[in-house]
Amino acid sequence: MGRGPSGARFQSLVKTKGGLGSGTWTELSTSLLDGRSRHPRLRDREHECDGVTHEIYNLTNRTFSAPIEPEDILLLAHALDEVVDLAEEFADKVELYGIVTITDSAKDFGECLAKAGIELAAAVGMLENFSGLDPVLQSVHRLENDGDQITRVALQKLFQANHQTPVDLIKWKDLYALLESTLDECESVAEIMETIAIKNA
Repeated sequence: MGRGPSGARFQSLVKTKGGLGSGTWTELSTSLLDGRSRHPRLRDREHECDGVTHEIYNLTNRTFSAPIEPEDILLLAHALDEVVDLAEEFADKVELYGIVTITDSAKDFGECLAKAGIELAAAVGMLENFSGLDPVLQSVHRLENDGDQITRVALQKLFQANHQTPVDLIKWKDLYALLESTLDECESVAEIMETIAIKNA
């Protein structure tokens, strides 16, 4: 990113956004491992992310010479928002569905998301000069592939479990789909950053 005042502010805001996202996914993973809801905290983080996005939008509209293309800045901010929104939606539905016991597959997915969040936060911090970005983004792609495998195993276990009621099947199928969408969106963020790096090479 640019080194002037606007570039420095963009860099700061995007780093903040990445940190909030990573914190959200770690919070979600911890809640799954603990088997208890942290939805209020995830909702608070979502609101914080919305505030940072609003500031990024305003700065983009006020800045004639943005450090990177304005549409890329907005696309990245929106994609990061989407991941946080999906994580919050998952936590909301765990409460809504009255889920008492978290499955091992959901815990595995949560850990995968937390790792992806750490990688994305690191990648966002590299957007100033793009140094070392590629291996970090490749890690996100690998984690998304891991998530696909977790989903496959989770669904197999879900339909093999004789004790599951039809309602439980519907609930967990929806929850797994949300977790998969969240990790897919992490990969979308990585792809956006790859495009930005190519444009600014």
